[in-house]
Amino acid sequence: MSFVEIVQLVVRMLEGLAVAILFIGVLWGLGRALVERVQGSSAEEVIADTRLALGRVLLLGLEVLIAADIIATVALDLNLESVLALGLVVLIRTFLSWAIEVESYGHWPWQAAARRAALAPGASADDA
Repeated sequence: MSFVEIVQLVVRMLEGLAVAILFIGVLWGLGRALVERVQGSSAEEVIADTRLALGRVLLLGLEVLIAADIIATVALDLNLESVLALGLVVLIRTFLSWAIEVESYGHWPWQAAARRAALAPGASADDA
């Protein structure tokens, strides 16, 4: 097996892993929502929990897909056109990741540490 074939196999495996993460994560999130609703949780609470769970799954899936794209570009097709295409894909996926993060957690990714520190024991919720 040549280097190119090995890299192509690794990239396909990562892409398959990303699809599996998304598929299983969505099924798990929706299944959990159904169980919570049957157990008597309010619809608003179930929706909020489900959106958070699905947002996390989407973020993880996007990160794995970005890793696969980076490996494919760097190891197989390193030229200006492919690097620019990769840059555009990473930019779009990064924007999507940030949008999901804001929608899920209510703050930008770089604000997470400050928010955790403000909500640490001894700090009031007004500090956040």
